[in-house]
Amino acid sequence: MPRNDHSRPAEPGIAEANEAVKRRFPFEDTRDLDDARRGFLGTTSDGAILGADGRVVWDLEAYGFLERDCPQTANPSLWRQSRMAADHGLFEVVEGIYQVRGFDLSNMTVVEGERGVLVIDPLISAETAAAALALYRSHRGDRPVTGVLYTHSHVDHFGGVKGVVSADEVAAGVPVLAPEGFLDHAVSENVYAGTAMARRAAYMYGAALPKGERGQIGTGLGQTTSTGTVGLIPPTRDVVRTGQEETVDGIRMVFQLTPGTEAPAELNIHFPGHAALCVAENATHNLHNLLTLRGAEVRDPRVWARYLTEAVQLFGAASDVAFASHHWPVWGRERVLAFLSEQRDLYAYLHDQTLRMLNEGLTSLEIAERMELPPALERSWHTHGYYGSVSHNTKAVYQRYMGWFDGNPAHLWEHPPVEAAERYVACMGGAEEVLRHAHASYARGDFRWVAQLVHHVLFADPGNAEARALQADALEQLGYGCENGPWRNFYLTGALELRHGPVGTPTATASPDFLGALTLDQLCDALAVRVDGPRSWHADLTVRWNLPDGEPLTLRLFNGVLTHLTGTGPAVAPPDVEITGGEADLRAVLLGTLPPEDLAGRAGVTVSGDPGKLAALLGHLSTPDPDFAIVTP
Repeated sequence: MPRNDHSRPAEPGIAEANEAVKRRFPFEDTRDLDDARRGFLGTTSDGAILGADGRVVWDLEAYGFLERDCPQTANPSLWRQSRMAADHGLFEVVEGIYQVRGFDLSNMTVVEGERGVLVIDPLISAETAAAALALYRSHRGDRPVTGVLYTHSHVDHFGGVKGVVSADEVAAGVPVLAPEGFLDHAVSENVYAGTAMARRAAYMYGAALPKGERGQIGTGLGQTTSTGTVGLIPPTRDVVRTGQEETVDGIRMVFQLTPGTEAPAELNIHFPGHAALCVAENATHNLHNLLTLRGAEVRDPRVWARYLTEAVQLFGAASDVAFASHHWPVWGRERVLAFLSEQRDLYAYLHDQTLRMLNEGLTSLEIAERMELPPALERSWHTHGYYGSVSHNTKAVYQRYMGWFDGNPAHLWEHPPVEAAERYVACMGGAEEVLRHAHASYARGDFRWVAQLVHHVLFADPGNAEARALQADALEQLGYGCENGPWRNFYLTGALELRHGPVGTPTATASPDFLGALTLDQLCDALAVRVDGPRSWHADLTVRWNLPDGEPLTLRLFNGVLTHLTGTGPAVAPPDVEITGGEADLRAVLLGTLPPEDLAGRAGVTVSGDPGKLAALLGHLSTPDPDFAIVTP
């Protein structure tokens, strides 16, 4: 891992701004600190969680430095949040409900039943999930896993499932519950745009950054992402409506579906026998993302707020504790109601005020600079932008309603980044003159302007060593001042890559389990987005695959578009090659694990027509680059 040997101390302006944060907010309020440590039963003596190859996939001791006083190179509010999120161990929420926190980005919740335990959200990696379950068992007994529940379709809530239960155990009857639409969204998000999301996630979570006061200190939602084995066991039981009740191993649950909030498929769970409400990731101790910086569909804050109101109406009068899949619980009925209501008001305010200002003609950049939270919300620590930010969330609301275009025709057909940069630098008198101005702005502490200026020099001449060094220094200072964890990680990872080169994608989620869970429709769609369009303009290739137990699947590459159709009819062109074989062979060919030329010799497979046409069709697919440049062209 690259070191931050070239990092600089905080410049005076950043140090002063961070010091001002200490005076602005009530750091003497210790309720969150008390709640974060309430119910602590113990933790593991092992300092690291290892993969099968001996590689460290999660370091439990990496954040010990957070126990020290906040340095000038970190925002004190983010430092406070990270210190609490880094606490690791087994915690009792109420009798019968326990959480393992600090073993991954997310929490794993264990609910005790009559014979065993229900595991809720088994982390990202099998290794961390297995360690979390072992910790629980060391304190509460070697109870079997009698059920698994995924609260939503993000990988940190299901990727470690094979660390707590096997596919054979699920096949033998251990239920896996999830909200309706879970599987479709879980696999499509990690495949369709998975390469780009994973690359940007390397910036967002800062997994390649050194841990320390000048490096990665957390993400606000949790510390970082584990780097172990990601898997998926499809759900066996869907939650399809609000009010649906399910009992697993004697544990009674009442569900609230919340699609389109923090995830496209998500749910809240009430446990009547414990007067406890699990709010998944719909209400955590931070402002969440409406558009995550790694990339995703824009979330709907209006719907999000409405579902939080519904949660209060459905469960507020019967909940003495609210807990989530990140952070720590809130105890006491009045505090639970206040917490959920303030979280609701947070998303509703950002939605409504963004709409008000865009209807007054302001652009997304202008709205982001003007938006301020009401004082009553800003005083609550759990509304702070540790993970989502007021700035980029207001831009997300604008994007949801108005798209990328701000209405100014001057922005309708701008030059792309490199071409624009070359022109900017030429207009400003050349790289030396631009850098002279940038150094002067750095000396004044205007690091935002330095980053904007030097960006043009780098995109016009990525080999300019002076520009790379200055841009790295400016991004580093911007990172030091961020209350938002992903912003800090983006800035510092940008600086790291400018100094040391690409860090790649430390956490990869497109595992064989994800690919195996794709429907044939999804698999064909995933291939369609890989077609090199210009290189395929003149191709006309049609392949038909006859499945013994289903309708034929026809793939056609024409006009640079890969379409797929099931069945026969006027829309299906005559095939150049026709193959009869099982779905397993079809998947293997489409996924690239079985060469097309090897089909003819396989048992149960027959090929008629030109067998080279299948290889020709697959030859038009491009391979995504998981290390594409971000801070340089």
